[in-house]
Amino acid sequence: MDFFIKITLRAFLAVIIGIVIGSERAHHGRAAGMRTHILVALGASLTAMISLYAKEYLGYEGDILRLSAQVISGVGFLGAGMIILKNNSIITGLTTAAGVWTTGVIGIAIGCGFYFGALIITFFYMVSIILLGRLERPKKQRDILYIEINSMYKANETVERLRATGADFTHHFLPPKSGFPGHLGISLLIGSRKTFPVESLKEVEHIVFYEEE
Repeated sequence: MDFFIKITLRAFLAVIIGIVIGSERAHHGRAAGMRTHILVALGASLTAMISLYAKEYLGYEGDILRLSAQVISGVGFLGAGMIILKNNSIITGLTTAAGVWTTGVIGIAIGCGFYFGALIITFFYMVSIILLGRLERPKKQRDILYIEINSMYKANETVERLRATGADFTHHFLPPKSGFPGHLGISLLIGSRKTFPVESLKEVEHIVFYEEE
C-alpha cells in the first residue's frame, strides 16, 4: 500500500508542478500552456519512477534504461513533427506532441511491468486533458482580422492609429493578398470581434480593405 501511495503522490505533484509552470507561461501568452507542461511533467516523472522500479523491484544493475532513453528521444522527434506554425503565427500541436511523448514513456513502463505507474499516469493524463481543456478553451476563442494598407512605409503609423481607437490586439506583417506593389498585409489577433471596433477601420488612413480570417 505504501508503494501505491508514493507513486500516486509523485504523479499528483507532477500535475501540480505542470499547472504552476504552465499557467505562468499561458498568462504571458506563450504557446505551451498548462496541459502541455502537465503532460511533460507526468512523462518525465514516470521515466524517473521506472528507473527506481527497475532497480528496487526487478533487481537490475547497470545502465538498464539506455534503450528506453533512445526510445524517448525518438518519440520526442516524432512529436516535434506534429507542431505546426500556421500562416497567422498561431502554433498548434504542442499538446499532441507532449501527449505522444508521454504515451511513449507509458509504453516503456508497461514493458517493464510497472503497471500501476503506467495506469496512474494515464489517469492523470486523461483528467488533465479533459478538465483543463475546458478551462483553457475560452481563452483560445480569439478572432483574426486581415487588413491591407496601400503603403508599406506607413505600417507602424497604421498600427498606432489602430491602437488609438482603443483596440486591443497583437499583430504581424504579411505579404499583401492583393499582390499590388507597395502594399502590405497586417494580421490582427484580437480578443473578440464583438469588442473590436471593426467599423473604425474604414476611418483609418491607408487601409484599403479588411476581412475576417
